[in-house]
Amino acid sequence: MSTLPEISVVIPYRGRPDNLRLALSSLAEQTLAPQVVIGAMEYSAEYVAICREFTPALEIVSVLSAAPWKVGEARNLALRQATGEVVVLMDVDMTLPSRALENLYRRHFGYGQRVCVVGQMLDYDNNTGDVTSVVAQPWEHYRKVLDDLQAQDVVDADPRLHTPHVIPWSFAWTALIALRRDATPFFDEAFTGYGVEDLEWAYRVSRSGTPIVMGRDLYGVHLPHVRDVAANRRTEAANYRYFLRRWPGHDVELACALGDFEANAAYPELLRALGGARLSVVLEPGDVLTVGVPDDDPRPAARERFPIVGLALPYEDHSIAEARLLPPVLRLGSRFTGLVRAEAHRVARTVTEEVPS
Repeated sequence: MSTLPEISVVIPYRGRPDNLRLALSSLAEQTLAPQVVIGAMEYSAEYVAICREFTPALEIVSVLSAAPWKVGEARNLALRQATGEVVVLMDVDMTLPSRALENLYRRHFGYGQRVCVVGQMLDYDNNTGDVTSVVAQPWEHYRKVLDDLQAQDVVDADPRLHTPHVIPWSFAWTALIALRRDATPFFDEAFTGYGVEDLEWAYRVSRSGTPIVMGRDLYGVHLPHVRDVAANRRTEAANYRYFLRRWPGHDVELACALGDFEANAAYPELLRALGGARLSVVLEPGDVLTVGVPDDDPRPAARERFPIVGLALPYEDHSIAEARLLPPVLRLGSRFTGLVRAEAHRVARTVTEEVPS
């Protein structure tokens, strides 16, 4: 058994016993034995029994709560008990090849490096269809898949590896991600439902100065689970608006408007369209939202001011009386101006445009 410093694997959990058993099976065969810390949002005899199956092969620390499910809260419960030098955030729906943790430590953390490594998620379709039922495959099936992957010279099957990556936090999905424990912030528990809490967390990691990189040598197989895409998209949209309100900026509004993949490709295009202009969205008395306000226009009576173009807005549908679009956002080209117009019509009951001169 390797004597490398300890890694803590942090797993949020509720109600997926088959996947938990598979995830723990993969961790029990690691050449670098981890501490496993699980934030379980349930009191379940079945959960305890599964953990018992892997004792003493694994050091498992469980933190239990009967609070309503929030993945960020579940991760925080576990993070507070993690003692490893390096934290690996891993969803219960992931399985790892046997040398994954040892390779991760040797290649990315063994010399004290301060980096955030994003692992590949293989066999993951990124929320493209409903899954109403799942038949669990035995561990032996996944072990063979993982062993075959591990025998390859290069594994680069995650589409994030083949997409322009200029917004460092945008691909940092916490299904599989690693960084030093003293560089690991807690998750914002205001997020509810599916999506975005990991991107906002990664945004703060990036702002702290920790580089975020995609890891070709860190990967796992994503396990199937039941999924309601329509419900996921509803909570994702609301969570993106919360993210934008907390951290307004062009990178965040692009991710909110286009999604993480498309935002990366569009970011340089948006900066070119702006040509150095600094614009804001201003909520003024009378419930009027003015979009495209130059920075040198102080608007002293403003109730709120966000340094964004207006591609996405941190407001609910039809919650604003009037949106006024100023000439600077009407000159951004058809793509970006179209997004600004569509978003204004989403949030405002009336939309007016000041015709460019």
